[in-house]
Amino acid sequence: IREANVVAGESGGITQHIGAYQVQKKGKRITFLDTPGHEAFTSMRARGAKVTDIAILIVAADEGMKPQTIEAMDHAKDAGVPIIVAVNKMDKPEANLDKVKGELSEHGLQPEDWGGKTIVCPISALKGDGIDDLLDMIILTAEMEDLQANPNREAVGTVIEAHLDQSLGPVATILVNTGTLKIMNNVVVGNAYGRIKIMKDSNSNALRTAGPSRPVMIAGLSETPVSGDILQVVKNEKVARDKAEEIRLINKEASHARTSAANQLLAHVKQDKVLKLIIKADTKGSMEAIRQSIGKIKDDEVAVKIIHTGVGKVSESDVMMAAASNALVIGFHTDFVSPVVSKIAERENVEVQKHEIIYALLEEIKKFLTGMLDAEFEEVVIGRAEVKQIFLTKKKDMIIGARITSGKLQNKAKLRIIRGRTEEDEDNIVGKGEIETLRKVDEVVKELKEGNECGIKYRGDVSLEEGDILEAYIEEERKRVIE
Repeated sequence: IREANVVAGESGGITQHIGAYQVQKKGKRITFLDTPGHEAFTSMRARGAKVTDIAILIVAADEGMKPQTIEAMDHAKDAGVPIIVAVNKMDKPEANLDKVKGELSEHGLQPEDWGGKTIVCPISALKGDGIDDLLDMIILTAEMEDLQANPNREAVGTVIEAHLDQSLGPVATILVNTGTLKIMNNVVVGNAYGRIKIMKDSNSNALRTAGPSRPVMIAGLSETPVSGDILQVVKNEKVARDKAEEIRLINKEASHARTSAANQLLAHVKQDKVLKLIIKADTKGSMEAIRQSIGKIKDDEVAVKIIHTGVGKVSESDVMMAAASNALVIGFHTDFVSPVVSKIAERENVEVQKHEIIYALLEEIKKFLTGMLDAEFEEVVIGRAEVKQIFLTKKKDMIIGARITSGKLQNKAKLRIIRGRTEEDEDNIVGKGEIETLRKVDEVVKELKEGNECGIKYRGDVSLEEGDILEAYIEEERKRVIE
């Protein structure tokens, strides 16, 4: 794509470190994030940045779906971006397009000509065959997805990568998400701030402005930012410095406030009501058994979603995928987790569990799901009292005298106010209220039993009358359990 399509044919001048480049097709620009595998994609997602609008999955026509291909596909699926499959090496005699399409179908990517929605483009990177078709499909997908940005505003961008340059100081590759970035703009980039003194494109050409989806390298920052940091244009250097300091303090507080990995995961899944899993097992047979067993765990309120599986031990990329997706990592009968992977899991606050027995693994998943369920509250009637006298009436409060006719009354209990009977001979409930304070003579008490007379400070939506019956009830929390 670079050799054939880089704007104005300046492919010779491409700087490898910029990590992104732009091509032109039918007068439209397409930006490619040129990342090693999916590492940058993962780390940026782990920090909450969404920079990819379309994912292109490269599958070799002679080899088919490899574990790393499946991993990249699972990433793109979980990120919720459209996937175009480019089947490469079609020039090889052993290329088998139908075999690749069959494997794609098995993984939920049904090709268009097989009745599905996945665009599959046969290409040859060596000969350049099919590249034009691939670019056409990217433009078509962008139009179908209605991918648009507003160039007429202050720029917001995302850091793709950053490093310290000996002559320029901290430099960062920025992808402009929206707005137009201009030379000499004051910016905040994560903890860093500064004024853009140098701005270059992927061919090292100096730029004065950069619109949406333009990848640029900028210099003039106070320190080196991190992949996934957000760039914002601000009014002046003072605002930039203050905002950067504010972000630094927020990040510091967030790192102090980090709870355990399990609690943090639970907090995320409680919002989404979906427990995402990454599972590594010793064999394909074990994995299939785990999948089937997990498939039997059903509940109307919460769900389990396996976003990635594999055979072998838990790797660094498994942990990074879990960080990006807020997922739980489970190793079944796998080798020990290496110290390096453990350290990354600790840093990214990812929960990694190891199991030897399948029912213990399932119990752990059920435990997580049970923690995600909202508690149910049940009303329990505790007693009744009859209003004997009204002492004081204010706007919403009343002080009354009552006699407990059954059960007990409790401080802070809720009340139903019953005034006679209905035609169907049922209690005629006219309103609701609450016992603000319960007294026995002059003493405030927690509860009183049947036969006692008491004073009640009442608050409710109706005024009480002598002879009204107060039905007291409390709400008891009942925790639901997934069987």
